[in-house]
Amino acid sequence: MKWKPISSRGLKTYSIKDRKSKVRVEDFAVPHRRGGTVAGFLGGLPSILAASDLMAVAKAVVDAHKRGATVALGMGGHVIKAGCAPLIIDLIERGIISAVAMNGSCVVHDFETAYAGCTSEDVDSELGKGAFGMSEETGSLINKAVKKGAKAGLGRAVGDMIASSRFPHRDKSILAAAARSDIPATVHVALGTDIIHIHPLMDPAATGEASMMDFRLFASVVASLEGGVYINMGSAVILPEVFLKALTLVRNLGRTVENFTTVNMDFLQHYRPLTNVVRRPTAGGGKGYRLTGHHEIMAPLLYAAIIEGLCD
Repeated sequence: MKWKPISSRGLKTYSIKDRKSKVRVEDFAVPHRRGGTVAGFLGGLPSILAASDLMAVAKAVVDAHKRGATVALGMGGHVIKAGCAPLIIDLIERGIISAVAMNGSCVVHDFETAYAGCTSEDVDSELGKGAFGMSEETGSLINKAVKKGAKAGLGRAVGDMIASSRFPHRDKSILAAAARSDIPATVHVALGTDIIHIHPLMDPAATGEASMMDFRLFASVVASLEGGVYINMGSAVILPEVFLKALTLVRNLGRTVENFTTVNMDFLQHYRPLTNVVRRPTAGGGKGYRLTGHHEIMAPLLYAAIIEGLCD
């Protein structure tokens, strides 16, 4: 068989003016001017892809807040290590964040920040000599607080301990801020994953009771998400799984949680949060978003967009 080049003669075309296009010049960025405002910067972002999603998420949070709907934040420990705690605390104190859910590492970093003004030890240098995770105050004070306040839940037990302490940086504690504002701050642990679990004062029964109490409290938060927003920031496994179980529990009990906004924020988009937070929960209604980037950049951007949105 002999092959001959195909000619494009007779090709059917149309005018670009009649074509549906996904990008228009009205969506383009506006150059930032030196000395400009945050509102001007945000308003100058391209109305395209992730920038558009960022503003849509901020609007969903602001709208939910103005309606009195629930805005819940689920978070991993890296959010604290990236220096974002003051932003979360401010949103709690403004009444914008209605509830916080954490994995176990958050408690360690939240406590250490409040107690010592530092956290995130150098694992590489400590692991080889068996010293990783061996800070006495972290292990003893957290475990004592959990044992003392297990019936109130793990988050409230540690939050009350920090809030009533004289720790020099207790104003940087998310758990203490939640306790002062009397909002749920739940902690969902996997036994053996956190450094406080290897301390001799660790009480597995108290820890399990406290975390199970927090799961039930978190389920109550999830039951109130109709018309609200759930943000998963920096937890790739624990909180997406806990969120999905809480959601199926409350739906099974007859609570309507269908039309709400979910968001996954992380510097990598993993399977579980995309499936268990963004896609599955909103399959019957609502909207799921994914915002990709480092917490120390994306969290301040979202925070600024929310604060500016409150002034509209």
